[in-house]
Amino acid sequence: MPFCEKRNRIVITNEIIYMLGIVINPRSGKKAYRMQRLYLFRLLKKNRQPFAYKVTKYAGHAIELARELVEKGYDQILILGGDGTLSEVINGIMTAKVSDEDRKKVQFGLMPRGTGNDWARFWKLDKNYKRSLKLFFEGKSQPVDVGELTYWRNGEEKKRYFINSIGFGIDPLTCKLAKELQYYLGSHSINYFFALFAGLIKYKAIPVEVLSDGQLIAKDKMFCVNVANGPYMGGGMKVNVDADPRDGIFHSLFASKPNFKQALRVIRNLFNGNLYNIDFIHTFTSKEVVINSTKHMMVELDGINMDFMGSCVIRNIHHPISMRVPDYC
Repeated sequence: MPFCEKRNRIVITNEIIYMLGIVINPRSGKKAYRMQRLYLFRLLKKNRQPFAYKVTKYAGHAIELARELVEKGYDQILILGGDGTLSEVINGIMTAKVSDEDRKKVQFGLMPRGTGNDWARFWKLDKNYKRSLKLFFEGKSQPVDVGELTYWRNGEEKKRYFINSIGFGIDPLTCKLAKELQYYLGSHSINYFFALFAGLIKYKAIPVEVLSDGQLIAKDKMFCVNVANGPYMGGGMKVNVDADPRDGIFHSLFASKPNFKQALRVIRNLFNGNLYNIDFIHTFTSKEVVINSTKHMMVELDGINMDFMGSCVIRNIHHPISMRVPDYC
């Protein structure tokens, strides 16, 4: 959708007409919600751009809304929300009853409004909503990878998709505690940092076996397994620094239980990407990761927590959908 600015006026040209659907999470970054929404609607109506918008009402609702939009033929989805809303929209797109060919034509974009905004950080998007919209309309279409989690519940196979990363061990506990801190501190990325300290005290490691493309990587008590499509998590922690959501592979790490001194060393290096030379952390790349365990496992996918018993398979799906990104990416 070509986009230009003339005399500080935003103009959307009509060389190509897209079916534009908008998914809005009003609880994400809610202080600026009304202003941002009205600005977007005025912009689209002023330039006679047809659109439909949907507002989420409960957890998981964005999955249903995005699925409905894609099945009705909407091939551009703009998301006003954070990593969790984005993740739900991706699940809606991936589970829509359309052909793989039609799914590949779907382009999504993001106006970041959440706490962590880790996926947006990779693409150099921020909470400047006017700039984000400009980049959405003026940018290019970039095919991106999507992660697929397969697990079993009561003997039945289940699937869930993620766009940025999936974490086991202390990762989901940190996400859970960070959400609880919002009640006291408000919605800030620093919540993840405080939650990590609390998680170090509360977390109890469980035995797992980790395989990467069929090769045994670790058989030990798990402190953390993080399988990354993008390099950031937890509001800017640079965990898998080389992860790139365009390259068709995961960049992952396994960490066994550290002592207190080792844990402090990790915390010092969380934001500079210098975790690769720490002795109890093992890094690896692959298209598929298998985690075997007989214990209950908590997991977070793009900051959304869930749990299950037993083993799981994590697979990289190469370029099933596209994202509207800045030209410089």
